[in-house]
Amino acid sequence: MRKKYNTPHRRHVVKTRMTDEEYADFTGRLAAYEISQSEFIRQAIRKATIRPIVTVSPVNDGMLAALSKLTAEYGKIGGNLNQIARSLNEYGSPYRGLEKEVRGAAADLAALKFEVLQKVGEAVGDTQTYQL
Repeated sequence: MRKKYNTPHRRHVVKTRMTDEEYADFTGRLAAYEISQSEFIRQAIRKATIRPIVTVSPVNDGMLAALSKLTAEYGKIGGNLNQIARSLNEYGSPYRGLEKEVRGAAADLAALKFEVLQKVGEAVGDTQTYQL
């Protein structure tokens, strides 16, 4: 006797092909839960979590080390710029022109950091595989 589910009418059909080994695993799981193939797939989709697996090769490892070093340098430069800006704010008017330059340099640094991280993200994104 087939189980009846109190669900809305479904119009979309999803098909896939499996090897004998995959199909045996699939039907084994179905038997354990005593549900239909369709219901099993629907529940698997609703509760699935996709976790990216980043494959790190020697090239990526070197790039990540360089990125780490670059990020640390950005942090040091940003800290120095903040100290300079704080001093300029404390001592006021004689340094107003320099204050604008420091704020501009800090903005340029933030933009450069964003650009580098974006490029690295694109490069790393090319080497990712996904696991369900």
